[in-house]
Amino acid sequence: MRQIEAFEGTHEIASGASRPRNDIYMIDNPKTGMTLIVKTITRLTVGLIMLFGIYIILHGHLSPGGGFAGGVIVALSFVHLMLAFGKDVAAARISKNMASNLESIGAMMFLFVALLGFLGGSFFLNVLNKGNPFNLFSAGTILLSNISIGIKVGVGLFAIFLALVILEKSSKKEL
Repeated sequence: MRQIEAFEGTHEIASGASRPRNDIYMIDNPKTGMTLIVKTITRLTVGLIMLFGIYIILHGHLSPGGGFAGGVIVALSFVHLMLAFGKDVAAARISKNMASNLESIGAMMFLFVALLGFLGGSFFLNVLNKGNPFNLFSAGTILLSNISIGIKVGVGLFAIFLALVILEKSSKKEL
């Protein structure tokens, strides 16, 4: 392992890089985040949590759940990253501009789905084919609504948590 790290360091020096890549540096840095055990478990579980949140969003019209519940679970996967590795790693995965853009896209998608109903004559009218019961594409515009709500809620909750962490760190510096 040390030989690989030495090789990577040599490569970065040869390429003119001033410091190691952010992802590797922050994950392996013992000064940020929690213990090695927590970081290892987080690496194993964060993808599964994200996948479960996406499943809840996509199957919300067939089973309990939907856009809000799935969005909360997706946001919790990023919060899990932040707690284990520190705010810098989670913020590197999704920047402030990207979070703002995704939240706006979620809101615009929801508005688009609502206005799509005007094609049929009413606000939020389900104009898409309803399909067969208990199939993934069996709810018309409800699936699109769940996806847009999931994006909006997931990114919004993560942004709130990130703002609270940054606010808490800045208040500690003032004291």
